[in-house]
Amino acid sequence: MQNDILLALNTIEDPELGVGIVDLGLVYLADWTAKGIEVEFTTTTPSCPFRQQIFDEIAEVLHRCFGEAASIRLRLVRDTPWSVERMTDNARRRMGWGGPNATRSDEIFPERQHRSRHLH
Repeated sequence: MQNDILLALNTIEDPELGVGIVDLGLVYLADWTAKGIEVEFTTTTPSCPFRQQIFDEIAEVLHRCFGEAASIRLRLVRDTPWSVERMTDNARRRMGWGGPNATRSDEIFPERQHRSRHLH
């Protein structure tokens, strides 16, 4: 994937999570060839109510930043479902998950750790 396109796309934040769509791992393909720009993306859930908004924002950002592209093609992908494993370390930090190896629930949900200490 091409960094300039990814940087532009990451300015678009998921409306519910407030994290860039690239950092969330929602962008599956971002290429710029002689034929134009092609982007494939998904949403965090198949029934995401913001899919059209995200589609429109991607189109707007690409046209604004790369107006010289011969064409811009967007495709919403469903055949490879999104999962949290696709998130970057930056997205995990922004969501308070403590990094890529945070697997214990008290690392993912720190407020539970404090609550459980008081229950003993």
